[in-house]
Amino acid sequence: MLTGVLAGLAAGALWGLVFVAPRMVDGYGSVDLTAGRFVAYGVVSLLVGLVARRPFPNPSQWLSAAGLSLLGFTGYYLLLVFAIRDAGTEVPSLVIGTIPIWVMLLGKPGHLRWGALVPGIALTALGLLLMMSPGMSPSPSGGGSGWGRWGDAHPHFWRGVLWACASLACWTAFALLNSAWLKRHPEVRVTDWANWLGLATGAGAVLLWAVAGSPLPVLRAQPDAPLFLGLVIATGAGSAWLATILWNMASRRLSASLCGQLIVSETLFALAYSFAWDGRWPTAWQAAAVVLFTLGILASIKAHR
Repeated sequence: MLTGVLAGLAAGALWGLVFVAPRMVDGYGSVDLTAGRFVAYGVVSLLVGLVARRPFPNPSQWLSAAGLSLLGFTGYYLLLVFAIRDAGTEVPSLVIGTIPIWVMLLGKPGHLRWGALVPGIALTALGLLLMMSPGMSPSPSGGGSGWGRWGDAHPHFWRGVLWACASLACWTAFALLNSAWLKRHPEVRVTDWANWLGLATGAGAVLLWAVAGSPLPVLRAQPDAPLFLGLVIATGAGSAWLATILWNMASRRLSASLCGQLIVSETLFALAYSFAWDGRWPTAWQAAAVVLFTLGILASIKAHR
């Protein structure tokens, strides 16, 4: 269990880097960085498989990898892009922020009492409310309150909410199905499975870039092109390939509900990197949310012992 928890936390630490990477370059959209990272993930997976002479997936395994990569990587992110386009950033972020709670609820092992999960879920939910409330307080339309003010600023607001819910469903399904697949196939090494997911994700990333990315001449013309290339390679190898291996280790060793709680570590590390990049300390609300997230993780670990 300790190995699984440490692997899940390490995956969160690598995923958190993705949130600060876009702030390090100018002129590149989030889709450009994400598609570049996923293409790099595919290239690394292919090279590792060839150099280490690891087996490539059979048709059944390839179909599973393609479906799960669509749920957890390119499909999930493309839906999120559509959600942000139609509804702005704040509400889709709030919807996506509930992923750990849904994975915990839906992934509960049969022997675990519901009451044992309540402390971790409650602490995480309260932490999410604290994190989201400062960003949701300003009214983008200059008046009104509640959901209506976003509807005033974004004419396709409710369509965006539906996209966000679809994105939430995709990653929740990925977390649960990926964990179940790994447990059903103990003969497959977690590194091989990460490579197979990477091959499918790299192929999907090309489609993601074609649908929502910037034209190649525009990308090459940016002054930060060398830094952009370095970032997509670093995040592709670290935040995608290595993080997926670590997450597979956690998914094989832990229940889906505990893995769901460990997803919160992505937010914790993303905040830490962001504060370090800005050279500032968190606000009182943010610090309180971090404490609640940490306590939620500890409470969930205790419940699953």
